[in-house]
Amino acid sequence: MSMDPSQENTQQNQGLDLSAVRSKNLPPEQAGGQGRTPAGAGSGAGAQDPNAVAVASLVFDVDEASFNDVVAISDRVPVVIDLWAEWCGPCKQLSPALERVTEDYGGRLVLAKVDVDANPRLQQAFGVQSIPTVVAIVKGQPVPLFQSAVPEAQIRAYFDELLKLASENGVTGYAVTDGAEPEPAGPAHPEAEEALAKGDFDTAENLFKAALASSPADEEAKFGLARAGLGRRLIDKEPADLIAAAEANPKDVEAAKAAADAEVVGGNASGAFTRLISLIRTTAGEERESLRLRVLELFEVLGADDPAVTKARTALMRALF
Repeated sequence: MSMDPSQENTQQNQGLDLSAVRSKNLPPEQAGGQGRTPAGAGSGAGAQDPNAVAVASLVFDVDEASFNDVVAISDRVPVVIDLWAEWCGPCKQLSPALERVTEDYGGRLVLAKVDVDANPRLQQAFGVQSIPTVVAIVKGQPVPLFQSAVPEAQIRAYFDELLKLASENGVTGYAVTDGAEPEPAGPAHPEAEEALAKGDFDTAENLFKAALASSPADEEAKFGLARAGLGRRLIDKEPADLIAAAEANPKDVEAAKAAADAEVVGGNASGAFTRLISLIRTTAGEERESLRLRVLELFEVLGADDPAVTKARTALMRALF
């Protein structure tokens, strides 16, 4: 029975394990627990985990007397503050949306609701001039988010950026209700991840692009799209041959990019970045830009916390400027 060429490529590339790229490029002491945790997944240890914060609910009211508790929570979980009032029409539109989105994030952040009429000192402390106003607290420090009612998609984008900021400041915990363990969550984009695992890079790429079109700050979709591109580029390629070709002609930009892909998949991210950034220093124009973009794409595959990415980011800035 004959097979469609696209089906054949899909079957041939099921052996390309893109899900393991990150752990391959980490030191042994970090490799075991590395990876992007889906919303709500926690660490599997429930309220006993030092990163877990027990709360009565992911959405709760707060007043001046209990506000110090909110500040304490913000050391481990970002706290979103919804400043509202009963007479405020837009608040009645925004508050339910905030609550729904907060629940969807499964404990990666919590929502504290402040009635400004009953708590004027909190309104003053945040410098609120109009409502609704939404701010956040990370490690006790206020983070402005937005004012007025906004669509849910925009709320998610703000929350994604807040989580990124929190992570950069070491706030990576999660909230659990009543001491219960959080429910393990599946992949953020299950259909795309399934296509990726099967080697169907066209389908995976289209699904991840669609997710990014609706939520440009979706880190899981960015990660998936980068892996799909990497997988597509390595279809029917032998990594050792790609690296040998680049070694034979060190000035060949396309060969260098292909070799860097192979090195990242093989666990040698440092070598990949050294290869690309060395060429950036000696090229110009479109070739230089294509090398820069490949470095950034591989950054996305590996993640911002990877030591090789941290080192290469500094080297890239020096090479460019």
